[in-house]
Amino acid sequence: MKKYQRHLYPILLSILLIGLIGATAIKQQWVYVKWVVDGDTIILGDGRHVRFIGINAPEIAHEGNKAEPFGYTAKKYSQHLLGSKKVRLEFDKEIHDRYGRLLGYIFLSNGTFANKIVLEKGYAYVLTRKPNVKYERTLLQSQRDAMSKRRGLWKNWKEKEGEYIGSEKSRRFHSKKCSYGKRIGKRNRIIFKTKWDAFWSGFAPCRKCLAGG
Repeated sequence: MKKYQRHLYPILLSILLIGLIGATAIKQQWVYVKWVVDGDTIILGDGRHVRFIGINAPEIAHEGNKAEPFGYTAKKYSQHLLGSKKVRLEFDKEIHDRYGRLLGYIFLSNGTFANKIVLEKGYAYVLTRKPNVKYERTLLQSQRDAMSKRRGLWKNWKEKEGEYIGSEKSRRFHSKKCSYGKRIGKRNRIIFKTKWDAFWSGFAPCRKCLAGG
């Protein structure tokens, strides 16, 4: 029996190693970027759409909606950074969003982290969606660097003090009059005097009441 077990160990080890290699392959892939849709979305050579995890770039004109400020600037930068290149696509807890797009962290062959550098240039803001929070702290620090140096979206920032309601759970902030903001429980609620403070804390604007950020 012991002799049989000794012969079995190498087989079990091989199966385990194959499983680990397979799991790693699922967590990351090398892919070719065929097209850049906008600042935070790309199309791969096989037609799959990939939405960058953890960031949100300004919208370009689409479906009758006007482009947001810096929308085309963000797209142009992502084209320069990723267009027609082979990149490493890394996944988090969720592989797809509700639209069927892949959710990914994008890395160039030289190690450049695309999600991070787009934030550093000021062409997007942090958009946290649990459970995909692997690089949340890294991305927030990149946004803060851009804010401190007044890059891109933050360059000519001006606003008056007001009151914005943030949700610690969703990491979104709302206008004082927003019905969604009013539903946030006291334990989960945080008040910001400016949008700047909310962004600095890693909260993203509600798309219903704060369209365009």
